[in-house]
Amino acid sequence: MEDKGTIYLEILSPERTLKKGQVDCVFLPGSAGAFEVLWNHAPLVSSLSGGEIRWRLDGKEGALKISSGFVEVFENKVVACVEE
Repeated sequence: MEDKGTIYLEILSPERTLKKGQVDCVFLPGSAGAFEVLWNHAPLVSSLSGGEIRWRLDGKEGALKISSGFVEVFENKVVACVEE
């Protein structure tokens, strides 16, 4: 069985980088419904609706409110381009 690793999360707005670093998991407000990204998630591109992007690392949680955006998940990297 493969060890669980971390995911690299980067959240960008048109003005600046809002968050970047390793996380254990990411919860995203997808336009078709909220979803979670874990280690080795299948590649995807999704639009995001208003809500919160939440993440967890070593039991500590963080969150960022957004109004819209899109996300790409590929090879344990999550990149979200958002409007706050």
